[in-house]
Amino acid sequence: MFLKLALVVGLGSVGLCVTYGTIQDVPDIKWDFIIVGGGTAGSVLASRLTESPNFNVLVVEAGPTNEGVDLSIIPGLALGAASTRYDWNFTTIPQQGLNGRSLPFQRGHILGGSSSINGMVYTRGPASDYDRLARVSGDDGWSWDSIQPYIKKNEKFEPPGDNHNIEGEFDPSVHSSTGKVAVTLPNNLSSAVDAATLQAGNELGGDFQFNLDMNSGKPLGLGWWQATIGHDGTRSSSATSYLDSQTKARKNLHIVTDTFVTRVLKTPGTEGLTIRSIEIRSPNSSNTILLTASKEVILSSGAFGTPHILLHSGVGDQSDLKALNIETVLHNPSVGRNLTDHPMLFITFGIAPNSIDLGPWVNLINDPALQAQALEVWKANGTGPYAEYVSIHHIAWLRLADNSSIIKKFGDPSSGQESGHIEIMLGVFNGTYDAIPYLVSPVSRGLLTIGSNNPFDNPLINPGYYNSAFDLPTIREGVKSALKFSKAPVWGNVITGLVGPLANATTDEEIDAFIQNNSVSGLHPVGTAAMSPKNADWGVVDPDLSVKHVSGLRIVDASVLPYVPAAHPQVPVYIIAERAADLIKNKWHA
Repeated sequence: MFLKLALVVGLGSVGLCVTYGTIQDVPDIKWDFIIVGGGTAGSVLASRLTESPNFNVLVVEAGPTNEGVDLSIIPGLALGAASTRYDWNFTTIPQQGLNGRSLPFQRGHILGGSSSINGMVYTRGPASDYDRLARVSGDDGWSWDSIQPYIKKNEKFEPPGDNHNIEGEFDPSVHSSTGKVAVTLPNNLSSAVDAATLQAGNELGGDFQFNLDMNSGKPLGLGWWQATIGHDGTRSSSATSYLDSQTKARKNLHIVTDTFVTRVLKTPGTEGLTIRSIEIRSPNSSNTILLTASKEVILSSGAFGTPHILLHSGVGDQSDLKALNIETVLHNPSVGRNLTDHPMLFITFGIAPNSIDLGPWVNLINDPALQAQALEVWKANGTGPYAEYVSIHHIAWLRLADNSSIIKKFGDPSSGQESGHIEIMLGVFNGTYDAIPYLVSPVSRGLLTIGSNNPFDNPLINPGYYNSAFDLPTIREGVKSALKFSKAPVWGNVITGLVGPLANATTDEEIDAFIQNNSVSGLHPVGTAAMSPKNADWGVVDPDLSVKHVSGLRIVDASVLPYVPAAHPQVPVYIIAERAADLIKNKWHA
């Protein structure tokens, strides 16, 4: 049955924002906006919308609070968040392109969403990605030039915690120090390896030519890794930066955690298809709570959570919904389609003993005493190896040549000549030198569906890795580029060769077998509620992110991106959320 919460209590009875642990603790007041998901985008919206004292905002987050969670706070512990209560613990269906393997797929189940447990890589992507989004959506407001103010509103560049001289490691002219999310460069923990990596790029040139700053909109080449970590050595997530103590002191902001939204619902007494209501249920109870926003419900539950909620709400393909005995509210076959992700894999090179200084923390992963020491260093001054995710300090962004046989045969799916097809992360990991190629311009598309009408069942996630003929030979070229990098003269007495099954691969077919047997998810899903022009017969949201053919419902998260960025999508999602906040404020005259 519905336990309808009263929506009539005035704001005068409401105190300072607190984070509630159950929906029953939330005061009964009138909500202007209800944000479903306090993740990467949702926390931005909560902060920006409550800048207007006239807007009363409720954030409903399925996961727990981020406060006091060391796995989220300490960058070096981030790998430990997988398969915990802070992870949705999703798994893909078996992937034909991966020889039938299913993959774990981590997503943040915590305030701050995946920004609270991710690898913290700060990459905006090429300018042409945003210009393509503007063309595809028909809205120039999404172009590279137009989104510059939102980059500045989001980024707060800070020097690294060890205060080493960072001249020549980035271009300060393309960064902001006045935004919300802290961004920094790596600490000087393995300077000999860093120097050798840069020297290898100089020796090889070409694809590996040095790029002072990959976040200038022109990322191609080899440059320094940037991360959402503060000068104090802590993770800067959407929750820590946008929901800081000053923001939480606002009387018009309320956040409830550990609360599961099962559906969005047509609002009674409204004309047309108006969806401004949400349904909250517990898996252990049949009782249902209904909340209604006076202005908008904003879905911000991510590329998996948002279509999952829509489908259970009857918004999706009519035939699929009917098969599950779900009443169709709006027939839209695009919901859950177009799922796109970056596949990636690890290539490991052995290092000759005493050939290069790997720094004092090289055996950290295998040495509990060293781990305890590292934790004490971090607690003392926010430095040491735990002030970073891993000692991967450089990234190379590479393009296939225009005369490549792959491009000639399949065409170029990238957004432009300054956009990469391959990303390779480079650095020391656990005493070896690692190259980590990502396919960042995949043609393969998958889908997210549901297998039952029980909203507590996980969605069926099918990324469709390597189901397009372009993708496998392209990432193969990424593997070959990594091998080429390992053979630069500077590594002559350092790298001993490949470690693992790739060492035995000599033909393209053998490399392809290695790729298909070892690829994992880059954890960058997008596209399942894609943006399209206002009158298009495809897509889920209009360029202003309002759901097509629906009043009162908007989507703001990675699901709206019709193409996966040639970047780690954390920053594009921040940009989407910052602009969305302005679009919403302008509509409601804040």
